[in-house]
Amino acid sequence: MPAVGRRSRELIEENFPQITWHHSHVVVDEGGNVRTYCVYEAPTEEIVRSHADSLGLHDVSGVWEIAGDVSPADFPLN
Repeated sequence: MPAVGRRSRELIEENFPQITWHHSHVVVDEGGNVRTYCVYEAPTEEIVRSHADSLGLHDVSGVWEIAGDVSPADFPLN
């Protein structure tokens, strides 16, 4: 993970300055496979996919627009 994260940052800084990498969630699925869900800000899906292709080492199963964020604090009990 450290090498891939570092390479992702290098690619963004050197080749994709229009992308902002906000954070990633790293999870282990039911089969024991490590998966990441990365939150990027970019002007187009194509730029995100181009970055992913340049990075390699993984498959992108989908790219989705974030509609908003919620937390437990958004749903008070009283």
